[in-house]
Amino acid sequence: MQVAFIAKLFVTPEKKDEFEAPQKMLSVLTQNYEADTVVCDCLRHRDEAVFETHQKGACHDDLVPPILEALTEEVDLEVFDLIE
Repeated sequence: MQVAFIAKLFVTPEKKDEFEAPQKMLSVLTQNYEADTVVCDCLRHRDEAVFETHQKGACHDDLVPPILEALTEEVDLEVFDLIE
């Protein structure tokens, strides 16, 4: 059985670099040595400008309406940058 989880960690701005460096290493080690873990990545929250650009994509108008019609609740949208 595969399990997914998302952990939200709130970091003070002055501790950002101290947090991100070991978190990057944890992601790499998890991916390399934990075969049952599909993805272990660290994301940094970002504004929604990227999502607004995504909404203007060529396939958006064709594919998104049927997706939204199938949902039972509103979309819980947050935009993140991958920390690499």
